[in-house]
Amino acid sequence: MGTVLRTGVAGTAVLCFSLVAGPAYATPPGPGVTGTVIAQTTVGDTDYILREITVPAGQSTGWHYHDGTLYGLVKEGTLSHFDSNCAPDGTYRAGATLTEPSGSDHVHIGRNLGTTPLVLDVLYVLPHGAPLSEDAPNPGCDFQ
Repeated sequence: MGTVLRTGVAGTAVLCFSLVAGPAYATPPGPGVTGTVIAQTTVGDTDYILREITVPAGQSTGWHYHDGTLYGLVKEGTLSHFDSNCAPDGTYRAGATLTEPSGSDHVHIGRNLGTTPLVLDVLYVLPHGAPLSEDAPNPGCDFQ
């Protein structure tokens, strides 16, 4: 479990999401964004899911939030993370870790503003049966 937690902490960020200004509807991830489950277990009422997420250059995760805490590690590329005020709240390069708190008051987006793929390892610590993320509308930012 320690290795799974360490690896998950190493890659949770991505999990940020993007949206375009306009109608208040959820934005999906950009073209080519993928996620592969590496490991998964449930202990009591908590799911621990380790995923590798790849965000192609110029794409984003879409605006979203999580019902549990995420821990991320940037394996390759650079993650640009934005909060619901449209402000950058972190730039994470290869080797950096990040934590995303839970709740609908923590809407965010992860963007790959670079020219190479962004690869993240993310550990999701979620209430049993919760989705990996909840889509959210663009909070009024002029990007997605």
